[in-house]
Amino acid sequence: MASEVETTQATSYEEAAKYWSTVPPTINGMLGGFACISTTDIRGSKVLLKQLFKSQNPPNKYYALDCGAGIGRITKYLLSDLFEKVDMVEQNSVFLEAAKNYLGPTLIEKKIGTMFPVGLQDFKPEIGKYDVIWVQWVLGHLTNDDLVDFLLNCQKGLTNNGLIVVKENITSSVEVEVDEKDSSVTRPMGLLKELFVKANLDCYRVTKQLNFPKGLYTVYMFVLKPKIQKSD
Repeated sequence: MASEVETTQATSYEEAAKYWSTVPPTINGMLGGFACISTTDIRGSKVLLKQLFKSQNPPNKYYALDCGAGIGRITKYLLSDLFEKVDMVEQNSVFLEAAKNYLGPTLIEKKIGTMFPVGLQDFKPEIGKYDVIWVQWVLGHLTNDDLVDFLLNCQKGLTNNGLIVVKENITSSVEVEVDEKDSSVTRPMGLLKELFVKANLDCYRVTKQLNFPKGLYTVYMFVLKPKIQKSD
């Protein structure tokens, strides 16, 4: 099944880009018609980050990276509230243009760093820049190999004690589920953890997102640390 999905996804980046080019640059568009979950989603993410800031050897609060940022929902309500600066990476340049209005001039001036108009499969962060790299509802658009490469590149972009947080839908079975509409996949827990291991990451904490409506995928947050920590 995994190899079959790899073959499917290997030619799907163009189709995925075409799909997202038809999506309106709104919160409802970013969340596939489920704008109602945004507040609950942000609340759960904020609780996790605040817990991490109180943990042993916490990440700093200076620079975060929002991966698959869309129009900046997570940047606006989560990352800019907890970090001094936020960079955004989003392959759809229309979304990034919309983000400038959505975030507003004050936030853009005071909090937002660079907006990178590039797909995650081609993105390489600046070495040693980010305290937290936040990756939410976007890894399903990467092949397994590109996902591992992306996470390996992310590690190079972390500061000392830096973390990667992945927030993703998880299947209720052991099978990979393919969405033909947007050319994405939803992975089972076991496969996702295998890919983290391949990327030389320790799964430091796993937290379930609570209070989402019934009928949606179960969502988990994975706090990932490089197995080889940087020395001071």
